[in-house]
Amino acid sequence: AWTFILLLPGLSDGGKLLVVPMVGSHWLSMQEVVEKLSGRGHEVVVVVPEVSWQMATTQAYTVRTYPVSRTLEELDNAFQQYVAAHLKDLPFPLNILTLYNSSVNVFRMFFTQCRDLFNSKETLQYLNQSGFDAVLTDPVFMCGATLANYFSLPFVFFMRGFPCSLHYTAPQCPSPLSYIPRLFTFNSDHMTFFQRVENALVALLELVYCNGFYEDAITFSSEVLQRDVSLLDLLNSASIWLLRFDFVFEYVRPVMPNMVFIGGINCAQKKPLSK
Repeated sequence: AWTFILLLPGLSDGGKLLVVPMVGSHWLSMQEVVEKLSGRGHEVVVVVPEVSWQMATTQAYTVRTYPVSRTLEELDNAFQQYVAAHLKDLPFPLNILTLYNSSVNVFRMFFTQCRDLFNSKETLQYLNQSGFDAVLTDPVFMCGATLANYFSLPFVFFMRGFPCSLHYTAPQCPSPLSYIPRLFTFNSDHMTFFQRVENALVALLELVYCNGFYEDAITFSSEVLQRDVSLLDLLNSASIWLLRFDFVFEYVRPVMPNMVFIGGINCAQKKPLSK
């Protein structure tokens, strides 16, 4: 409730918001929200790595950078390998293993920047002394969720989606396997018996391979928070889920009251088509 009040105009004198974005295209949509919040009187601080992709910023908010150990060339190489793996025409199950390994590699590469953030004592001290009211973060690389838990702050997720349908599993949305197809099965919501069996098997495997994606994040978060945490532990305490897609394009399913669909925001930065 406090986070909702913080984000609504006219109901507060302005709060102090820490923004932990994800680099690249994810930032393009989030930046629109950050600028609006700043324009409505909130004090906004965006924390970004010194080496990043497409993280152009403006003077509408405060930007705090921290040193990182990876070079831009290393990030580029990891992402190029990730893209190349998706373009290979390999037979099953080689294609699945190749995609999985490339995804794990790129996730681990980018999560090193989260380790760098926690290794920057100066940055942590600044954040600790700033007295933030809440955290706004893109959760795909999990750093924002870990940071919010570390400082015991309420946090808001701003996201397009998660691997393994975690954006429905973590908030405990009912997701009946007989009617809601799992990602990459290419089934519809009208499935035969054998398609439903396939759907159930894929659902059982999802959390296993997602734990592989986030193995480094889970291990590091457990160290930082000084307790054993699971992937769902880091996600299910989010106050609000701002989902950057439209409910009408999804399969019909119940969602929780703290999940808000804001699909049109992806079109905020638009240009006319070329001739």
